[in-house]
Amino acid sequence: MRGVVTVIGKDKVGIVAGVSQKLAEQKINILDVSQTIMGDYFTMMMLVELTNATVDFEGAREQLHELGETLGVKISIQNQEIFDTMHKL
Repeated sequence: MRGVVTVIGKDKVGIVAGVSQKLAEQKINILDVSQTIMGDYFTMMMLVELTNATVDFEGAREQLHELGETLGVKISIQNQEIFDTMHKL
């Protein structure tokens, strides 16, 4: 199963490292990543593979949400199929 991770918030040191570390801990592989700074705001999208993850999808969602609160950003993960369908409308 693949997912799309989005990260949005005020730019600061450690966001990419924190998200990448959390995904590595969960054995979630990053397949593609795009990031940019828009003014003072950081935005990032990642395509990830959850096939070998040590947590289920909801577990990953919960842990990423908690990490977002710690980092002061909003982190979301969606099933890639749902994400693709939503953006075809």
